[in-house]
Amino acid sequence: MLLDTPSLYFRAFYGIPESITAPDGMPVNAVRGLIDMIATLVRQHSPGELAATMDADWRPAFRVAAIPTYKAHRVAHGHTEEVPDTLVPQIPVIEQVLDAVGIARLESPGYEADDVIGTLTHQAPGAVDIVTGDRDLFQLVDDARPVRVLYTVRGLRNLQLVDEAFVTAKYGVPGRAYADFATLRGDPSDGLPGVAGVGDKTAAALITRFGSLEALLAALDEGVTEGFPAGSRSKLAASRDYLTVAPAVVKVAPDAPLPSADLTLPAKPRDPEELVRLADRYGLDSPLNRLLDVLRR
Repeated sequence: MLLDTPSLYFRAFYGIPESITAPDGMPVNAVRGLIDMIATLVRQHSPGELAATMDADWRPAFRVAAIPTYKAHRVAHGHTEEVPDTLVPQIPVIEQVLDAVGIARLESPGYEADDVIGTLTHQAPGAVDIVTGDRDLFQLVDDARPVRVLYTVRGLRNLQLVDEAFVTAKYGVPGRAYADFATLRGDPSDGLPGVAGVGDKTAAALITRFGSLEALLAALDEGVTEGFPAGSRSKLAASRDYLTVAPAVVKVAPDAPLPSADLTLPAKPRDPEELVRLADRYGLDSPLNRLLDVLRR
């Protein structure tokens, strides 16, 4: 089980009131929410291994170089992501809690959590569950292994299980073609412009007809005219430069450099004394006890 940790702690932050505080009044809603999320996931799915992936770089240079608008609307200043003031101090606490419990926490310099997930998925010998609220990771679903996404669109009480059949039913494209579909359609939430005038239906028709973005571009470059929905061929030609660089931005990396790590679920805390200190300092006794109870089973 691979956790898109930033996605999950943002969801916890916005889903749980800031009135949940530490003894000194510091909000700990994201911390407590994430701990409870992990406990629920372990209890319901019993993964043999678990990794909490992190953003070492939320806006990697290689993606910005390819498409300068990538996540540009979320920049607070310089290279800093716009994060609510009351969430910022909770992120180091989340990292300390994960480390003290003994849950593997992985990141890779110059890469996002999505890339860590993509790399771990590529390396995994068997089944993988990816927990995220980010549709970008739908590109990794693979029924043959299987790799599936547990999508938190409705919270952890009602996770949407995303497999190839879900992608096909939802977007009208082959199950493993989500990245190509998203490249054509674009994604305003990530600052990806897409092809002007090509929406969901046209993007799905193009990918279904040609099978992949690579095959579509080959047909475009070879002068093929059949199979293009009305008006779409000229729009694609006008966006040829974008379509050359966008796949490297949209597709998660399968080869981010990662340190070796033991992903085995801990039966007991790695650092009990530190965990007690964190529990006392931030008022985390109840959620941590729930998590530890689940891990002992």
